[in-house]
Amino acid sequence: MATVYIASDHAGLELKASLVRHLTEKGHTVHDLGPSSPESCDYPVYAKKVCTQVVADAGDKATPGDNPASYGILICGTGIGMSMTANHIPGIRAALCCGEFQARATRMHNNANVLCIGERVTGPGVALDMADIFLATPFEGGRHLRRINQIEG
Repeated sequence: MATVYIASDHAGLELKASLVRHLTEKGHTVHDLGPSSPESCDYPVYAKKVCTQVVADAGDKATPGDNPASYGILICGTGIGMSMTANHIPGIRAALCCGEFQARATRMHNNANVLCIGERVTGPGVALDMADIFLATPFEGGRHLRRINQIEG
């Protein structure tokens, strides 16, 4: 089972609650980093909270080819703002996904450590399936690691 840090903004609050319940029921260790109310808030604050934890768990010796020590899930209205913010943080490879194929491929090929979802564009059933797939899919390495190193190097 995985350790997952999850957060949203006000536009992703309902989907975040569903994901927290679902992932906890599946046996994952889930840390909800907020928010807890539907009042308007700034998504970068919550993206940075999650990504800081994911990077800290990776430690200084982590390489892009390592399996993540923990994962992040970020939800906003479209997922775009969260993914843009997350990808500005060194050590984070965040992927905005709208379907199961993307969730699987970004783990296999990009070793993504943060899944971004838009509550207003992705239904809850698909979102739950994407989270399950994202957390269960291993990184393939090989030629994919070479490419990740070109991004991060």
